Amino acid sequence: MSEHETEPRAVAVGVLKGGFAKTTTAINLARELAHRNESALVVDLDDNGHMTQNLGFGDAYEAERNHVHEVLLDDADPTEAVVNVVDGLDLFPAHQDLEDVQTQLKNAMGGSTRLNARVVEPLLGERYDYIVVDCPANQGKLNENALYATNNLMIPVRPETGYDSGIHNTVNRLVKEARQYFELDILAVVPSGLSQRLDQDRRDRALLEEINSMGIADSVVPEFCRLTDADWAAIDDGSYDGPLPGIRYRSAIDDANDAGLPLRDYDGDCDQLPCYAELAAIVERGRIVRDGGREEVTH
Repeated sequence: MSEHETEPRAVAVGVLKGGFAKTTTAINLARELAHRNESALVVDLDDNGHMTQNLGFGDAYEAERNHVHEVLLDDADPTEAVVNVVDGLDLFPAHQDLEDVQTQLKNAMGGSTRLNARVVEPLLGERYDYIVVDCPANQGKLNENALYATNNLMIPVRPETGYDSGIHNTVNRLVKEARQYFELDILAVVPSGLSQRLDQDRRDRALLEEINSMGIADSVVPEFCRLTDADWAAIDDGSYDGPLPGIRYRSAIDDANDAGLPLRDYDGDCDQLPCYAELAAIVERGRIVRDGGREEVTH
């Protein structure tokens, strides 16, 4: 692990569009944080429950008792709902009736602060070093709870149709609105699932050009996908010799999801693990630190 100063921290992983590797980013980020530290908790607030079900906890998702309701609205002990994923990493599962929880939060006193008061405040720094929240892909009280409780956001993106509107809507409809009421930092914009060449006019290139041309690129684009004008010139003349930017498509990532495991536990030799390690370092430090490359991955 890096020697930079760290402290317990929570982070939300969210984007207002489905199919952007949000859940994959959240589980692998949480796994790296658990690996690099003592413990981490991932909270599944997505009403589709993909993370919970993929990890093998469908019984919790479909249970008659709605544990999310009991914790956020009835003040139950959150640790009673927590399940263990792998050594050091726990999950607070989603439930199939999360929409009902969201509806009731609209009328509850402090309806946007319940996740913070009932889960993050009592557990962060006491039971867990880091907490990662997998957000729903829509606006609402659950998303508000995630952002208020963490004050930090990672935005995953993929080179799919509508990636530009996904980024735009997330910044304008989530981040800017939230900042009217509380502090919220974008820790990183994370491109995943890239597979195409960058010396051709394809969607992978367009996505990387867009995020690298943002005025805040230095503070939100991780080292593994930060490209300067000189890098683009080298890409175009064939002299670029750096690693391919972004989290690249690997069958191991999809296979790990199918197997119900984080990538590290499915294929500890996958060459994309350093990207998730770098994301973990960003959470640990609370910001991007330009220190010359990807984080070292230990096994």
